[in-house]
Amino acid sequence: MTAAATLSLIDNAGLEHAHVVQALERGLDGADDGELFLEYRQSEVFVFDNGRLKQATYDTAQGFGLRAVKDEAVGYAHSSDVSQAALARAAEAVRAVKGGYAGQYAEPPGRTNKRLYGDDNPLASPAFAAKVALLEAIDAYARGKDTRVRQVTASLAASWQVVEIMRAHGQIFRDVRPLVRVNVTIVAGEGDRQESGNHGFGGREGYDTFISEDNWRDGVDEALRQALVNLQSIPAPAGEMDVVLAAGWPGVMLHEAVGHGLEGDFNRKKTSAFSGLMGQQVAAKGVTVIDDGTLASRRGSLTIDDEGTPTARTVLIEDGILVGYMQDRQNARLMRMQPTGNGRRESYGHAPMPRMTNTCMLAGEREPAEIIASVKNGIYAVHFGGGQVDITSGRYVFQCTEAYRIENGRVGAPLKGAMLIGNGPTDLRRVSMIGNNLALDPGIGTCGKNGQGVPVGVGQPTLRMDRITVGGTG
Repeated sequence: MTAAATLSLIDNAGLEHAHVVQALERGLDGADDGELFLEYRQSEVFVFDNGRLKQATYDTAQGFGLRAVKDEAVGYAHSSDVSQAALARAAEAVRAVKGGYAGQYAEPPGRTNKRLYGDDNPLASPAFAAKVALLEAIDAYARGKDTRVRQVTASLAASWQVVEIMRAHGQIFRDVRPLVRVNVTIVAGEGDRQESGNHGFGGREGYDTFISEDNWRDGVDEALRQALVNLQSIPAPAGEMDVVLAAGWPGVMLHEAVGHGLEGDFNRKKTSAFSGLMGQQVAAKGVTVIDDGTLASRRGSLTIDDEGTPTARTVLIEDGILVGYMQDRQNARLMRMQPTGNGRRESYGHAPMPRMTNTCMLAGEREPAEIIASVKNGIYAVHFGGGQVDITSGRYVFQCTEAYRIENGRVGAPLKGAMLIGNGPTDLRRVSMIGNNLALDPGIGTCGKNGQGVPVGVGQPTLRMDRITVGGTG
């Protein structure tokens, strides 16, 4: 724990509260909304590769961002210098957002009575030497598991962030956010052929849960399993076929192909494939999609968003009907809707915008084995790598990093080079079976939008989607 945990960030910087309020109100003069966002962050990364420690970095960052919002315009100024002089300069810079002010600021967000995280800093324990020893143990265990292991890369990453949001008249909202991730990548080979497997896991708590021996050994075993499966893979077929998506991490396709299209800014600007469809059937019956930032310890969870609004469980699609969008304050006001606690930013150097937290499709009633058995000719997609999505059209392309052939209801040979190609809004209607095994990802998601990356969670049950285009090399 550091002084930043016990003192307010304003006090920690040696600022007078009244002077900060004065600078903020000068910056917001003539604006509809806005806030002062203060941040203190510690972060570290350890990378063990090819039998030795390749990277050990530690960083401390602090700063503020001052935002003034008027209608659709945003004035934003930020600085790593948290001083009265810097605040005064920022206030003058954002005052360019003016005109037509009604005389009363937008109502501040309500308070939350649920704090997801305490003040404990995950970087404080274990010690440096213990973290390096852990990575050495991971490397040795992986190499001892199978003679085909040729390369092992293991990493630990953690951050500890304290944020304070001050609004007009001095109301302050505060959050403390720990974050940890462990990752293992293994390259296995036979003869001239090499394939890789990867497994990561983490969440918003200290290292202890993730670096227990059972957990890190399970992570190594999973990465090695994927590498050995891929070592036996055959070229994927191409064409239109039925696809079964596994539970958990494959929800990243839902996140990209559907989730971004349900963010408020794209719908306000009418650039989303879902624009103007509120209350209409946009998915097959039985499909319910939510965004929930209140799940304890999950990677995408926050007590409050980066505007001070408490996070929430927001239903986006209910039984196939579009019923909600993810909103920050600006887009919610312009669309005459309520903020949903989805105003997020990468750091004090970035203005907030509508972003996902933990987005998932809820479970249905079918057994996963029943879903696979129903497919005569298709593929079973278990893990995904990279993908591309066009928000306006909904078109997507996703690469499968672990997939299998399904023939006559049986899972067959592993496939290499399989890609799923389609249209998110169209393919939501092609969901024909929904499993009863909802799972969330293991804590590895990072979402990019407009140059900003934020931690997120994804999830889904096993799904069958009919007549999906599969790109392959076979």
